Amino acid sequence: MATIYVDNAATTPVSREVLEAMTPYFSEVYGNPSSIFYSVGEQARQALDAARERTARALNAEPGEIYFTSCGTEADNWAVKGTARRMAAQGKKHLITSSIEHHAILHSMAALEREGFEVTYLPVDAEGFVRPEDVDAAIRPDTALVSIMMANNEIGTIEPIAEIAEVCRRRGVLFHTDAVQAVGAIPVDVKALGVDMLSLSAHKFNGPKGVGVLYIRRGVNPVNFMDGGAQEKRRRAGTENLAGIVGLSTALEIAVNGLAEKSKRLSELRDIVLDHVAAMPKVKINGPLDRSKRLPNNVNASFEAAEGESLLLMLDMKGICASSGSACASGSLDPSHVLLAIGLPHEIAHCSLRISFGVQNTVEEARAVCAALDEVVPKVRERSPLWNE
Repeated sequence: MATIYVDNAATTPVSREVLEAMTPYFSEVYGNPSSIFYSVGEQARQALDAARERTARALNAEPGEIYFTSCGTEADNWAVKGTARRMAAQGKKHLITSSIEHHAILHSMAALEREGFEVTYLPVDAEGFVRPEDVDAAIRPDTALVSIMMANNEIGTIEPIAEIAEVCRRRGVLFHTDAVQAVGAIPVDVKALGVDMLSLSAHKFNGPKGVGVLYIRRGVNPVNFMDGGAQEKRRRAGTENLAGIVGLSTALEIAVNGLAEKSKRLSELRDIVLDHVAAMPKVKINGPLDRSKRLPNNVNASFEAAEGESLLLMLDMKGICASSGSACASGSLDPSHVLLAIGLPHEIAHCSLRISFGVQNTVEEARAVCAALDEVVPKVRERSPLWNE
């Protein structure tokens, strides 16, 4: 039985082209990029510089504004905690975020609250949108940072980041966006967006796990998150993961150059499933109904009286890998905080599936997912006392 992997919002397979680009940096160009006084180290330094330039070009940033991290979570932590601690010296200890952020942001905010910072958690509407006017109303004289994600990892909502950034710029407040789900899926131009900081992670766009980026606009200076050596212009210590960085830059370049074609193809797969589940009985589509405001690969739906974990297990028996929400929260039995934030009751939030397509998926696989849902949803409902009632 062939496996159909439709959990690409959790992670994506490394593409063959990316793997081939990375391979020499495990055993041939193995030097430390900081060891520039001999050829092996200088080769590594040149590869690091080239990867930084490619990454910057893909985001319309300057190479000096690109800082490589171990993952998107580290980038989020650095942006939020580093900025908060920097601005606290100026008496600014208020932070603003949304109620549907990834836990890398929410848990960072909670950690800062334990340090004495105050956090405003903005509500979202029924489709998951943050209103720029709500951001404007929440900003105070002591606001240090606003952090709003660019696209939601569970329901696919694409937030009005440029408008929110403009509000923050007008009010003189720094703005960060977690773009981990957005980069490689929709256009991301840091200058056009007007953001001060932006996080991304390679494994969301067919790059390797364990490497990410924090874009920091020139002139913005969060406190260092890791101390040690002089790497990353003395702002992020630790010997660089050169193979991973080469993989990230290669994957990002491929994703950006082929973005229009990729988006069209993923949207086709998404719409096959969205149209199908929307016609099924007692199903609610979660996230934007206007598909132009939804990530091109994202389907999220609640199947009344069909418990999500049971659906996942039955789909897995058919070789289909899907999700009930964020992979980072999959060990929790609590319903998704995102689905609760958009107004779903607990019993409906527990009956939700996320299906997210990748470049490796086909139309035939999308149709197979639809056929599987037609089979497993009624079976799960038959066992549900809620459905029988």
